[in-house]
Amino acid sequence: MAFDVVGLGLNATDVAIEVPAYPGFNSKVEFLTASLQAGGQVATALVVCQRLGLRTKYIGRVGSDEAGRLQLESLRREGLDLEDVRVVPDCPNQAAYIVIDQRSGERTILWRRDPRLDIRPEELRPEMIQGARLVHLDGHDTAAAAQAARWARQAGIPVTADVDNVYPGLEALLDETDYLVSSEAFPARFMGEGDLFQALERIRRRFPRMKLVAATLGRHGVLGLANDRFLYEPAFSVRCRDTTGAGDVFHGAFVYGLLQGWPMTRVLGFSNALAGLNCRAIGARGGIASQAEAEELLARGERLPPRWSTLPTPASIGARR
Repeated sequence: MAFDVVGLGLNATDVAIEVPAYPGFNSKVEFLTASLQAGGQVATALVVCQRLGLRTKYIGRVGSDEAGRLQLESLRREGLDLEDVRVVPDCPNQAAYIVIDQRSGERTILWRRDPRLDIRPEELRPEMIQGARLVHLDGHDTAAAAQAARWARQAGIPVTADVDNVYPGLEALLDETDYLVSSEAFPARFMGEGDLFQALERIRRRFPRMKLVAATLGRHGVLGLANDRFLYEPAFSVRCRDTTGAGDVFHGAFVYGLLQGWPMTRVLGFSNALAGLNCRAIGARGGIASQAEAEELLARGERLPPRWSTLPTPASIGARR
């Protein structure tokens, strides 16, 4: 295989703004720090994979402005293959302004993406995808992601998906997805079901080819459903400065763990650890740690209080409905 991982999806150039406390409406607050950072869901996940020793390729669009040049240079410096990245002329790169509460490390993101950065299915070719051991996608350019996933499945390549919103045509992507790890809000939003356990079970029944359906839960860790069993891994206790990019780092670590052939509980625990460590610094990629650091955190076992002490079974959920 030419690459371990091929990823298609978002990149973003962020302005991270740290404030002493989140500002109220109609207020004026002096910020503590401000910095320009490279980020984005798939781009950041691939940077994690590359740093962990995998061979990675990114398929995406960047703007022709200074923010786009910064993003492109950040990926080139990391060693990603960028042969199928297109620079869109006279177009700004996807941008985000991220307000970070110093007390908690939690953040609010204001973002914009020019439609000219969208990737269309007809711009793709099977050979872009089919030289990989795994394909990683997000749901934003849904039709293109679904096409890439179909080609991957035809070639017997596993597909992981990072989905945080409900997009038109998303079902076509999920039909071809082997491992779905979404945001906490997505399962309820997608299925119209407020109970997270029931929402995950309903997604699994709707897309029976999925090997794992999971949701990252921030400071509460990750909850997943695989082989008719719920799996829960609490988050790790770290000194949190900025939660930006924690989910993207989780996905990069998750892809790495899958390609190592680890048991799913180990994959989820390792991904939690690397995501938590990233929160120690400002920026989506500011605190990406080494495998050794993640393994050390795993060994120490310093976890935050779990959200659940016991888990139901999918059968018991079906009986309640």
